[in-house]
Amino acid sequence: MFGLGLPELIVILVIVLLIFGAGKLPEIGSAIGKSIKNFKKATKGLDEIDITPPKDEKDKEKEQIKS
Repeated sequence: MFGLGLPELIVILVIVLLIFGAGKLPEIGSAIGKSIKNFKKATKGLDEIDITPPKDEKDKEKEQIKS
């Protein structure tokens, strides 16, 4: 794996732990996971974006226009 063995990975993990602290690690892991998920989704070519507002917002807009 990129020439990194177990000792190197442990050193990197310890450095990250010292820099960010134990409290931030779950947040960082979650953000990285979401980023990877979004990247995979984007590379699949799913360019569909739903821009229609939910029905509740449509009703509110119609009421504002009538008023």
